[in-house]
Amino acid sequence: MLAAMFVLTACNTTPKHDNGVKPVDPDNNRCGASQYQNYVGKPLSSINRAQFTVPVRAIPYNSAVTMDFNLNRLNFMADRRGKITSVYCG
Repeated sequence: MLAAMFVLTACNTTPKHDNGVKPVDPDNNRCGASQYQNYVGKPLSSINRAQFTVPVRAIPYNSAVTMDFNLNRLNFMADRRGKITSVYCG
């Protein structure tokens, strides 16, 4: 019985779609954050040169920010060195 389970497990044909691209949840991407993931690792000041069609919030390391949640607002969060660590809606 145990051997049969191993054989059936080996025949599993579930496709694996791990090509490095994460699926985008449209509800959590209303501000278009998925388009700006290339900013991760760049200096927070790099967003000063960009033009956005949605409200934007730059969040320096250890800064106080309001707790209002706005899915239409694009947030750029930076680390101690001023490098962007995450880009998200909220």
